[in-house]
Amino acid sequence: MDKYNSSGYPDPTAYEALSNIEKEEKVTNPNPYLPLVYIASPFAGDIERNAEKARCYCRFAVSNRRIPIAPHLLYPQFMDDTDKEQRELGIRFGLILLAKCDELWVFGDKISNGMSREIAKAKKHGIPISYFNSKCEVQEYGT
Repeated sequence: MDKYNSSGYPDPTAYEALSNIEKEEKVTNPNPYLPLVYIASPFAGDIERNAEKARCYCRFAVSNRRIPIAPHLLYPQFMDDTDKEQRELGIRFGLILLAKCDELWVFGDKISNGMSREIAKAKKHGIPISYFNSKCEVQEYGT
């Protein structure tokens, strides 16, 4: 934090105020790190319903102090999921993002082909995987 303003003059009032805010933040939030969690859930089929569920899963992640990454909500906004090449490219982008995440959270009662690829990638990279049903309740895989 700088004790001087943008013109180069001392600005002790602003410096003190910002220092106090920074100290208070350290007290109220001593561990500011939030892990990245990759959200895997079905998308194809009933896209509108599945996208709404994925948004719910992302909110669930945020409520559990995680930063959600949900490529299946992002890429269909500007890529055509029905086009085989664009879909494959979107999955590839997602797998690259997954490798940068701290965790994989798998949602829903059915594992799609795309989700199977995401699970395999997470296992290959040693990324912890948690399974949840569509109500965000912890599930053992296959139950």
